Amino acid sequence: MQTVIALDAMGSDRAPKPEIEGALAAARHYGVKVLLVGPEAQLKRELKNHPSASYLPIEIVNASQVITMDEKAAQAVRSKRDSSMRVGLRLVRDKKAIGFVTAGHTGAAMATAKMVMGALPGVDRPALAMVFPTSAAKPCILIDVGANVDSKPQNLAQFAIMGEMYSRSIFGTEKPTVGLLSIGEEETKGNELTRQAYALLKDLPLNFIGNVEGRDLYNGHVDVIVCDGFVGNVALKISEGLVEAVRYLLKESLKSTITSQVGALLSRRAFVDFGKRLDYSEYGGAPLLGLKGVAIVGHGASNNNAIKNAIRVAKQFAESGINQRIEQEFTSNRAEAAVVAAAAAGESWKED
Repeated sequence: MQTVIALDAMGSDRAPKPEIEGALAAARHYGVKVLLVGPEAQLKRELKNHPSASYLPIEIVNASQVITMDEKAAQAVRSKRDSSMRVGLRLVRDKKAIGFVTAGHTGAAMATAKMVMGALPGVDRPALAMVFPTSAAKPCILIDVGANVDSKPQNLAQFAIMGEMYSRSIFGTEKPTVGLLSIGEEETKGNELTRQAYALLKDLPLNFIGNVEGRDLYNGHVDVIVCDGFVGNVALKISEGLVEAVRYLLKESLKSTITSQVGALLSRRAFVDFGKRLDYSEYGGAPLLGLKGVAIVGHGASNNNAIKNAIRVAKQFAESGINQRIEQEFTSNRAEAAVVAAAAAGESWKED
């Protein structure tokens, strides 16, 4: 049976052009069927510019409304019941697609996904998990990178559990180290949220190594870094800006220092490889962990390559069964579930 992915065709800053071009590329390279969700007439007009659409597995699913970036998430979710985001998520809920992709409003995506799909048992809020490359040649997962700008200590405890499971399930890390992002390594450092979260995390049955700092995101000293969505999104955007600056400066340096044709060719290859390793469009998007279904959220500035890769991530995520494994662990591991439940109730916890 062909893999079917639902794509919010009206999510990105320049929609629907990147979405349609990315969907066509994904259908061509990954063998998936893509359901383009959005205003039917507008999508049909755009598809006329792409002759290949007539023989690729692309289908339009009409949605009369669009949630824009400047809308308040809660209001948009309540008022726009036929938004491209909501219709796309319903396709996953109703088993007409195995995953959903959007480059739209992150807060609205989280709220709509939780409402339409539902959260896994034991999860109060889904969280976005982003994978970062490190100098130790192993990935580091940062969670949350924008789904929850206001979080409580128990939310960070749940993020830690989900991030640890994600690291084990997707990357095969045997016993992932988990750190709490703060302004110093000492337990007393940070704001009220991080200090309270620290107290919860050190009692969880995880390999918690304490507070970590911003530099640890790239040095490979920790496998999972936990923070609230406000801090995580700032870290993500700073990283993207730094990558662009480094790419530009490196390119300029190579121009001024490489003189031979052989040297220029080798340097160009290295530069391209460097760019791909750090280019957000190569990663596509971040999964919303903690849902009863697969939802991938991409950058608002996503180009067609980012959309193509977000569809690939949705396919891989669904086929890996990571959601089912997270649900099984949340429901079967009484220790973890009890800790988080007790934290939410403000109670102390002891193992049976």
